[in-house]
Amino acid sequence: MVGRGLHDPKGELFAYLDGNVLYTLEGNATGRLEGSFIVDMAGNKIWRVEKDGVYSLDTGYAIGYFSSTAPSTR
Repeated sequence: MVGRGLHDPKGELFAYLDGNVLYTLEGNATGRLEGSFIVDMAGNKIWRVEKDGVYSLDTGYAIGYFSSTAPSTR
């Protein structure tokens, strides 16, 4: 197991954190965790994080949640 899995609201794994870097399931870095936000690789805030929940910035819509671990994809 590696990192923390990011699951959509239905429970499907679609990304994972390894340290503070967010990766796609294909292993491509797509963003990072900075404080209470997920930012893209350019540093732009894209999602807000509260505890294990991940939410859109503008509407507060639930993007998903972090699990304690994610399957190793590398």
